[in-house]
Amino acid sequence: MSFLSVDQDLARDSYYAATAPREIRFAALDGEVQTDVVVVGGGLAGLSAAIELADRGRRVVLLEARQVAWGASGRNGGQAIAGLACDQSVVEQQLGKEPARTVWDMTLEALDLIAQRCQRFGIDCDWQPGYMGLAVNARKAAELRLWQEHMHHSYGYQTTWIAPQEMGGWIASPRFHSGIHDARSGHLHPLKYSLGLARAAQRLGVRIHEDSPVTGLQTGARPRVHTARGAVLAEQVLLAGNVYLQGLAPQIESRIMPVGTYVVCSEPLDPALCAALIPSRSAVCDTNFVLDYFRPTADHRMLYGGRVSYSTATPRNLVASMRKRMARTFPQLAGCRIDHAWGGFVDISMNRAPDFGRLRKDGAQQAPRDRSYSVRSHHANVYYLQGFSGHGLALTGLAGKLVAEAMTGDAARFDVFARLQHRPFPGGAWLRTPALVLGMAYYRMRDAL
Repeated sequence: MSFLSVDQDLARDSYYAATAPREIRFAALDGEVQTDVVVVGGGLAGLSAAIELADRGRRVVLLEARQVAWGASGRNGGQAIAGLACDQSVVEQQLGKEPARTVWDMTLEALDLIAQRCQRFGIDCDWQPGYMGLAVNARKAAELRLWQEHMHHSYGYQTTWIAPQEMGGWIASPRFHSGIHDARSGHLHPLKYSLGLARAAQRLGVRIHEDSPVTGLQTGARPRVHTARGAVLAEQVLLAGNVYLQGLAPQIESRIMPVGTYVVCSEPLDPALCAALIPSRSAVCDTNFVLDYFRPTADHRMLYGGRVSYSTATPRNLVASMRKRMARTFPQLAGCRIDHAWGGFVDISMNRAPDFGRLRKDGAQQAPRDRSYSVRSHHANVYYLQGFSGHGLALTGLAGKLVAEAMTGDAARFDVFARLQHRPFPGGAWLRTPALVLGMAYYRMRDAL
């Protein structure tokens, strides 16, 4: 069974889908159309890019294989957190301190962009400020403390340290030693937000076509994107399908892997109990490599994520195992009912840094340090955004803005990200999954120490 079949099963019991009905559908592409830009992928990155391009006067057609926000954009944990999935040291080592500071500042801009779009387009997505990163033991607490001090001294980023004796005032859980509180980050209902962006894009003139999987891409001076029932001829293409591109651009797809992630949502809790569990109503992540993440919802449920599958196979007894993880963190919830259990696949890169770039008109990858290209040059007219590595709720929105800037003539900020280096996963198509499974077993052992 392919991961796409597994993914379809995992989408059936989403809390988000149950609480954000789709009030609008978009017709499939039928026939051939011409446009300035064709966007492949109707998730947060593609929708964001479409909005930004429309704001800049470009005609945009967006193609989505299923429904807008079908994948991770509409099914994720809902946590919008500053930074990247990789540690900031990865960016520092590759780009240097000043560009790394630029990247960090852009991740803060990504958070501001959510607020700006909600206000501009009237999107009610249950935004709640606050995020806690919590360590489960003294060793991990020491590492987190060093990170906090580094971010304060090198980046000017302020977070609040939560000492062991203060933990009870922040979270009613015996599991955690200490941690940080970040008032800038927060959480939201990702499907409500994504559908709001889709409505906004449509109002701005973007042509959105659902149920239109792309079957082929012809590169060249005027690239052509094919679907089963039509085609789009454009000046530029944006590939924003992540793990769903399925052979459309193999030269970049080998640099990401589909990794399964899983979430459950409890029955509605007594509001007083829900408030007592996390008084600040913040989103929470532990600091393990294979982490648990959770948050209260607007209707007083506990939404709890954890477990990953690097083999694409769904873990057995998913609901029971996730209930056990939730009860380990909150014994108070040991007997509560699980109303929803779902999952999906995220696009993990080798170093967990985002992978943005271009493909030349001959289909080859554009060298990231080649300064000869421009928006009107003959070198590159196919752009891509991928590798958000499970940390993309805010960053995808910024990525759409950066790629729109690049497509319309100002690539300076996009190129900061494009200079990050990426490698294909080792082992090729057949061996990379077993190799990753073995590697993750090592990190699970480290988390247990």
